[in-house]
Amino acid sequence: MRIALLVTTSVLVAGCSTVPAGKPGAGELTPITPARTASSAAAPSATSRSSAPSKTTSISAPVAGDSLETAISWVEAGPPADDAEFRVALRGGSSTPLGEDTAFTTPSGISCMTDTKRDSGGLACLVDLVSPPPQPADVYGVWKGGWVDFDGSSVRVGSAHGDPGRFALGSGAPLPQGNSLSFGNFRCRADVTTLVCVNYARKTGVRYSDDGITTYGCTRQNPPAAGVGEQYSC
Repeated sequence: MRIALLVTTSVLVAGCSTVPAGKPGAGELTPITPARTASSAAAPSATSRSSAPSKTTSISAPVAGDSLETAISWVEAGPPADDAEFRVALRGGSSTPLGEDTAFTTPSGISCMTDTKRDSGGLACLVDLVSPPPQPADVYGVWKGGWVDFDGSSVRVGSAHGDPGRFALGSGAPLPQGNSLSFGNFRCRADVTTLVCVNYARKTGVRYSDDGITTYGCTRQNPPAAGVGEQYSC
Protein backbone atom coordinates (compact mmCIF):
# COMPACT_ATOMS: atom_id res chain seq x y z
CA MET A 1 0.00 0.00 0.00
CA ARG A 2 2.81 2.43 0.88
CA ILE A 3 4.54 1.70 -2.43
CA ALA A 4 1.34 2.42 -4.36
CA LEU A 5 0.94 5.74 -2.55
CA LEU A 6 4.48 6.88 -3.48
CA VAL A 7 3.94 6.01 -7.13
CA THR A 8 0.69 7.95 -7.23
CA THR A 9 2.33 11.02 -5.67
CA SER A 10 5.20 10.98 -8.23
CA VAL A 11 2.75 10.85 -11.08
CA LEU A 12 0.86 13.88 -9.73
CA VAL A 13 4.05 15.92 -9.32
CA ALA A 14 5.18 15.06 -12.83
CA GLY A 15 1.78 16.03 -14.18
CA CYS A 16 1.89 19.45 -12.49
CA SER A 17 5.37 20.24 -13.83
CA THR A 18 4.41 19.63 -17.43
CA VAL A 19 3.21 22.89 -19.08
CA PRO A 20 1.84 22.97 -22.61
CA ALA A 21 3.77 25.20 -25.01
CA GLY A 22 2.52 28.73 -25.12
CA LYS A 23 0.88 28.76 -21.64
CA PRO A 24 2.44 30.39 -18.56
CA GLY A 25 3.49 28.24 -15.73
CA ALA A 26 2.36 28.62 -12.13
CA GLY A 27 5.64 30.28 -11.06
CA GLU A 28 6.01 32.60 -14.07
CA LEU A 29 4.93 36.28 -14.46
CA THR A 30 3.05 37.23 -17.58
CA PRO A 31 4.37 40.60 -18.94
CA ILE A 32 1.72 43.37 -18.83
CA THR A 33 1.83 46.05 -21.50
CA PRO A 34 0.88 49.43 -19.85
CA ALA A 35 -2.09 51.21 -21.35
CA ARG A 36 -1.25 54.29 -23.43
CA THR A 37 -2.11 57.40 -21.46
CA ALA A 38 -3.75 60.48 -22.90
CA SER A 39 -0.61 62.57 -22.38
CA SER A 40 1.63 60.13 -24.19
CA ALA A 41 -0.84 59.85 -27.04
CA ALA A 42 -0.95 63.61 -27.44
CA ALA A 43 2.82 64.15 -27.35
CA PRO A 44 4.11 65.05 -30.84
CA SER A 45 6.80 62.97 -32.41
CA ALA A 46 10.32 64.28 -32.92
CA THR A 47 9.55 64.55 -36.61
CA SER A 48 6.44 66.68 -36.10
CA ARG A 49 8.26 68.97 -33.62
CA SER A 50 11.16 69.61 -35.97
CA SER A 51 8.90 70.36 -38.92
CA ALA A 52 6.77 72.90 -37.03
CA PRO A 53 7.33 76.43 -38.37
CA SER A 54 9.24 78.78 -36.06
CA LYS A 55 7.88 82.19 -35.11
CA THR A 56 9.79 85.35 -35.94
CA THR A 57 9.66 88.56 -33.93
CA SER A 58 11.70 90.76 -36.25
CA ILE A 59 10.01 93.58 -38.11
CA SER A 60 11.21 95.66 -41.03
CA ALA A 61 11.65 99.41 -41.11
CA PRO A 62 8.49 101.34 -42.05
CA VAL A 63 7.90 102.28 -45.68
CA ALA A 64 5.80 104.83 -47.53
CA GLY A 65 2.12 104.40 -46.68
CA ASP A 66 2.71 103.11 -43.15
CA SER A 67 1.24 104.98 -40.20
CA LEU A 68 3.08 107.20 -37.74
CA GLU A 69 2.32 104.61 -35.05
CA THR A 70 4.15 101.96 -37.10
CA ALA A 71 7.15 104.26 -37.45
CA ILE A 72 7.20 105.03 -33.72
CA SER A 73 6.90 101.34 -32.82
CA TRP A 74 9.87 100.44 -35.02
CA VAL A 75 12.01 103.24 -33.62
CA GLU A 76 11.16 102.41 -30.02
CA ALA A 77 11.92 98.72 -30.57
CA GLY A 78 15.60 99.60 -30.95
CA PRO A 79 17.71 99.36 -27.76
CA PRO A 80 18.74 102.86 -26.64
CA ALA A 81 22.29 103.98 -27.36
CA ASP A 82 24.25 106.11 -24.89
CA ASP A 83 23.57 109.69 -26.00
CA ALA A 84 26.81 110.90 -24.38
CA GLU A 85 28.74 109.20 -27.20
CA PHE A 86 27.04 111.40 -29.80
CA ARG A 87 27.83 114.84 -28.39
CA VAL A 88 31.01 115.30 -30.45
CA ALA A 89 31.83 115.88 -34.13
CA LEU A 90 34.69 113.87 -35.64
CA ARG A 91 36.91 115.25 -38.39
CA GLY A 92 40.38 114.14 -39.53
CA GLY A 93 41.16 112.26 -36.35
CA SER A 94 40.14 115.11 -34.04
CA SER A 95 36.92 115.66 -32.16
CA THR A 96 34.94 118.78 -31.28
CA PRO A 97 32.54 118.82 -28.32
CA LEU A 98 29.04 119.85 -29.39
CA GLY A 99 27.63 120.82 -26.01
CA GLU A 100 23.86 120.35 -26.20
CA ASP A 101 23.91 119.27 -29.85
CA THR A 102 23.85 115.72 -31.19
CA ALA A 103 25.57 114.20 -34.23
CA PHE A 104 25.55 110.67 -35.62
CA THR A 105 26.21 108.69 -38.78
CA THR A 106 24.11 105.70 -39.91
CA PRO A 107 25.37 102.38 -41.36
CA SER A 108 24.26 103.57 -44.84
CA GLY A 109 26.30 106.78 -44.57
CA ILE A 110 23.58 109.30 -43.67
CA SER A 111 25.12 112.08 -41.55
CA CYS A 112 22.89 114.01 -39.13
CA MET A 113 23.46 116.86 -36.68
CA THR A 114 21.41 119.33 -34.64
CA ASP A 115 22.21 123.04 -34.29
CA THR A 116 20.53 124.58 -31.25
CA LYS A 117 22.17 127.96 -31.84
CA ARG A 118 20.69 128.44 -35.33
CA ASP A 119 17.39 126.58 -35.53
CA SER A 120 16.37 125.61 -31.97
CA GLY A 121 17.64 122.06 -32.24
CA GLY A 122 16.19 121.06 -35.59
CA LEU A 123 17.77 118.02 -37.21
CA ALA A 124 19.69 118.33 -40.49
CA CYS A 125 20.74 115.19 -42.40
CA LEU A 126 22.83 114.71 -45.52
CA VAL A 127 21.39 111.91 -47.66
CA ASP A 128 22.87 110.62 -50.93
CA LEU A 129 19.54 110.66 -52.78
CA VAL A 130 19.27 108.81 -56.10
CA SER A 131 16.85 111.48 -57.38
CA PRO A 132 17.30 114.68 -55.36
CA PRO A 133 15.05 117.66 -56.11
CA PRO A 134 16.58 119.86 -58.82
CA GLN A 135 17.93 123.30 -58.06
CA PRO A 136 15.21 125.92 -58.52
CA ALA A 137 15.90 128.52 -61.22
CA ASP A 138 15.87 131.39 -58.72
CA VAL A 139 18.38 129.76 -56.33
CA TYR A 140 22.07 130.56 -56.61
CA GLY A 141 25.07 129.11 -54.82
CA VAL A 142 26.00 125.57 -53.94
CA TRP A 143 22.89 123.38 -54.20
CA LYS A 144 22.61 120.45 -51.77
CA GLY A 145 19.73 118.32 -53.04
CA GLY A 146 20.23 115.76 -50.28
CA TRP A 147 20.24 118.25 -47.40
CA VAL A 148 17.10 117.45 -45.34
CA ASP A 149 15.91 119.69 -42.48
CA PHE A 150 13.38 118.32 -39.98
CA ASP A 151 12.22 120.53 -37.11
CA GLY A 152 9.13 118.53 -36.17
CA SER A 153 6.48 120.64 -37.90
CA SER A 154 8.08 120.67 -41.36
CA VAL A 155 10.47 118.74 -43.59
CA ARG A 156 12.53 120.57 -46.22
CA VAL A 157 14.44 118.62 -48.87
CA GLY A 158 17.15 120.37 -50.87
CA SER A 159 18.59 123.80 -50.15
CA ALA A 160 21.50 126.07 -51.08
CA HIS A 161 24.54 126.18 -48.83
CA GLY A 162 27.60 128.27 -49.59
CA ASP A 163 29.48 126.46 -46.81
CA PRO A 164 29.07 123.14 -44.98
CA GLY A 165 27.31 124.90 -42.10
CA ARG A 166 27.17 122.77 -38.99
CA PHE A 167 28.89 119.93 -40.87
CA ALA A 168 32.08 122.01 -41.06
CA LEU A 169 32.86 120.45 -37.68
CA GLY A 170 32.76 116.96 -39.16
CA SER A 171 30.30 114.13 -38.61
CA GLY A 172 28.98 112.20 -35.65
CA ALA A 173 29.99 108.81 -34.31
CA PRO A 174 28.47 105.72 -35.98
CA LEU A 175 25.06 104.78 -34.63
CA PRO A 176 25.07 100.97 -34.29
CA GLN A 177 22.64 99.15 -36.56
CA GLY A 178 19.34 98.54 -34.80
CA ASN A 179 20.02 100.90 -31.89
CA SER A 180 17.94 104.00 -31.24
CA LEU A 181 19.11 107.44 -30.12
CA SER A 182 17.06 109.99 -28.17
CA PHE A 183 17.77 113.73 -28.05
CA GLY A 184 15.43 116.65 -27.38
CA ASN A 185 11.99 115.73 -28.75
CA PHE A 186 13.52 113.31 -31.28
CA ARG A 187 14.24 109.62 -31.36
CA CYS A 188 15.96 107.92 -34.31
CA ARG A 189 16.81 104.38 -35.36
CA ALA A 190 18.74 103.09 -38.38
CA ASP A 191 19.31 99.82 -40.21
CA VAL A 192 21.64 99.08 -43.13
CA THR A 193 19.63 101.16 -45.64
CA THR A 194 17.20 103.35 -43.74
CA LEU A 195 17.00 105.98 -41.01
CA VAL A 196 13.71 106.79 -39.29
CA CYS A 197 13.33 109.74 -36.89
CA VAL A 198 10.20 110.74 -34.98
CA ASN A 199 9.34 113.93 -33.12
CA TYR A 200 7.15 113.33 -30.07
CA ALA A 201 6.21 116.98 -29.53
CA ARG A 202 4.71 117.35 -33.02
CA LYS A 203 3.76 113.70 -33.56
CA THR A 204 5.57 113.52 -36.89
CA GLY A 205 8.25 111.34 -38.44
CA VAL A 206 10.60 111.04 -41.40
CA ARG A 207 12.07 108.05 -43.23
CA TYR A 208 15.45 108.80 -44.87
CA SER A 209 16.85 106.54 -47.58
CA ASP A 210 18.72 106.98 -50.85
CA ASP A 211 15.49 106.03 -52.66
CA GLY A 212 13.69 109.07 -51.25
CA ILE A 213 12.26 110.90 -48.25
CA THR A 214 8.95 109.83 -46.70
CA THR A 215 7.04 111.73 -44.01
CA TYR A 216 4.60 110.50 -41.35
CA GLY A 217 1.98 112.26 -39.26
CA CYS A 218 0.39 115.59 -40.17
CA THR A 219 3.01 116.72 -42.69
CA ARG A 220 1.79 117.08 -46.27
CA GLN A 221 3.64 118.28 -49.38
CA ASN A 222 2.96 121.90 -50.26
CA PRO A 223 4.64 124.65 -52.32
CA PRO A 224 8.21 125.03 -51.05
CA ALA A 225 9.55 128.18 -49.47
CA ALA A 226 12.14 130.20 -51.38
CA GLY A 227 15.42 128.35 -51.70
CA VAL A 228 13.90 124.92 -50.91
CA GLY A 229 13.47 122.01 -53.31
CA GLU A 230 10.55 120.16 -51.67
CA GLN A 231 8.63 120.96 -48.51
CA TYR A 232 6.22 119.05 -46.25
CA SER A 233 4.39 120.90 -43.48
CA CYS A 234 1.59 120.34 -40.98
